[in-house]
Amino acid sequence: MTASTTASQTELKQAQVPLAWRDQCSALLIPLNTCRRKNAYLPWECENERHTYEKCQYDDYIRRMKELSKRKLAAAEEE
Repeated sequence: MTASTTASQTELKQAQVPLAWRDQCSALLIPLNTCRRKNAYLPWECENERHTYEKCQYDDYIRRMKELSKRKLAAAEEE
């Protein structure tokens, strides 16, 4: 993940992002939530922002799974 997808703690606090959602894609969540509030959470609005956020979440998941498999492989080789 690049640093451009992670917001600072002050930005997250100002945007009232809950602690559970402050992850690698937090900077993308701020404009998504702003758009959602502006458009009364209509599902067909903010599609681009939602897709970008969900893609970031998926890429982060894939990155973490690759890291986990590397750790498991390294642990198996040590045994």
